[in-house]
Amino acid sequence: MIDQPNTALSSSEVERYARHIILGEIGGPGQQKLKRARVLVVGAGGLGAPVLQYLAAAGIGTLGIVDDDRVSLSNLQRQIIHSTELVGSPKGESAARAIAAINPHVIAEVHDMRLAPDNAADLVCRYDIVVDGSDNFDTRYLLADTCLAQKRPLVSAALGRFDGSLTTLIPYATNSDGGSNPSYRDLFPNPPPPGLVPACAEAGVLGVLPGVIGTLQATEVIKLVTGIGEPLIGKLLLYDALTSRFETIKYRARKADGA
Repeated sequence: MIDQPNTALSSSEVERYARHIILGEIGGPGQQKLKRARVLVVGAGGLGAPVLQYLAAAGIGTLGIVDDDRVSLSNLQRQIIHSTELVGSPKGESAARAIAAINPHVIAEVHDMRLAPDNAADLVCRYDIVVDGSDNFDTRYLLADTCLAQKRPLVSAALGRFDGSLTTLIPYATNSDGGSNPSYRDLFPNPPPPGLVPACAEAGVLGVLPGVIGTLQATEVIKLVTGIGEPLIGKLLLYDALTSRFETIKYRARKADGA
């Protein structure tokens, strides 16, 4: 974990995080780990909104926000970190204002840019964990490849109209059997052809769906930082909102011969 300044908890922080601290699995040491952590969230939209809100509330010390878009009225049905009065404002700045209102102890670092091959590595290496809240395949593959190269855990998710999926990627590390953890390309070797998967603006999306999946992404980050539970490494969690059904599919690293 990247070194941070003093992470001792003030009296107001102890009170704020009291319900975390009384959890034996987290306690004071776990809360200090959260305060030390630097987490990069790519996208301050549907997925990024609940991720940023819950990680700010949980006490993540530094949240990086990558987004070059502006808040539009059609965002507000699902991107609940933004407000009507900030329509037209940069999403990163809007999200940073919301984070400050939730928790003044959290530092928000706004990166008003689109993730690209010429800046991805520099951004990713500044943080301990990365969350993918993007809405396009180019960004997802670029982020997955960059996190692998920079050896940073990636919590990746995607949304459909009424469904979502989630996994945690640490492909540079080995599993309990001594084998390699799978990568994003082990799960999805290649992006679909352009136009095959319609964008949200074309297909629509249930407004509460990003809240479900984004909250699960935030949970994965907290587990990774504090070392509790079992992250979704080598597991793809699927959620169907219409049937209220969760399913988990296991996947593994492909062998050199593609098997």
